[in-house]
Order: sequence, then structure tokens, then C-alpha cells
Amino acid sequence: MPKNIYGLTKTAAEDLCELFHRLHQLPCLVLRTSRFFPEVDDDPVIRASYADGNVKANEYLYRRVDLQDVVDAHLLALEKAPTIGFGRFIISATTPFRPEDLAELRVNAAGVVSRRAPGYEEEYARRGWKMFPDIERVYVNEQARRWLGWHPRYNFQQVIEALKAGEDPRSPLARAVGAKGYHGRTFVDGPYPVS
Repeated sequence: MPKNIYGLTKTAAEDLCELFHRLHQLPCLVLRTSRFFPEVDDDPVIRASYADGNVKANEYLYRRVDLQDVVDAHLLALEKAPTIGFGRFIISATTPFRPEDLAELRVNAAGVVSRRAPGYEEEYARRGWKMFPDIERVYVNEQARRWLGWHPRYNFQQVIEALKAGEDPRSPLARAVGAKGYHGRTFVDGPYPVS
């Protein structure tokens, strides 16, 4: 269910694509990509409370994806669209969470992460990082993996292993592309205007 005008207009556009597919048989796959941009978080409270790398690492648990995995998903979608016809797919890193974790994630995210992705705590402590206290929603990529044959390579566990090894957890493609920016100017409250 959309939470604001941004979500409502995205859903309406997807519905128009589905209608056009139904009326004209044009293959159309909607790829709902998680955050993959390298810019700082748009929420000033998050920016003030967490290091940027900490925010992005946390997001790999529920709403971030590496650019290379996004590109791979799009290439597979182009290949599979004629066979599938129409579909909506979430393109996000594979979450370690399970449906039975959702209620506890709202009140004790760190506890759930410790169970589902053990071993992160030491690296976080070494860096002075912290887990978000709660996670309100989790993007699940199961349909994209099943229907597109997509196998994302970057996830929370991979990020932790890269950090432990002193490596950049991003793909070579994400590093090469870097930040392109949303606008030609800087805004007081973040990387783009929010009001």
C-alpha cells in the first residue's frame, strides 16, 4: 500500500503498464529497485545518528542492492520478458530475515540480526557502528530470483566479510560509476528537496 504521493504515482504507472500489456500484449516487467545510490541518506536524523557506511550496511538487510545486481536483473528481465509477459519484481539484496521475524524487527532489530546474521557485531563494534533499533519493512526478492533466475551477489553477509577483510564492499561497477548526484546544487536538508 503506497504511503505517500511518490508511492502512489509509482503504483499508478505500474498499473498503466499492466493495462497496456493486457490490451496490447506488450511484454512489460516492472523492476522495483531498492536503494543503490551512493549519496547520503535523505533523512537528516539518520545522517546525524549514523556514519554513512553504517547506514548502507544496515540497509543491505532490508532495502539496499548493489548496482551490479541491478544491472544483472535488468539484463535478465529483457531476456525473460517475452515469456513472462507482465510481472512486478523487487530487486533488492537477499534478506536473511524470515516472515516470523517481522514483528520483532519492529522492536528489536539488533536481536533479530544477531540470530539471522551472526558475527556482524564484532565488525560493527570495531568501527563504532550500530544497528538500527527497528526495521519497519523488508523487501523480499524471492519472485525475482524465481522468475528471472536472478542471483544477487551482494548482501549483508558479503558486506560484513568485505569490511572484515579491509575491502570496499561495493562491486567494481558501483565503484566505477560512483555518485552522479540528484541535482546540480546542494540542499540544506539532504541530497534532494524533500518538502
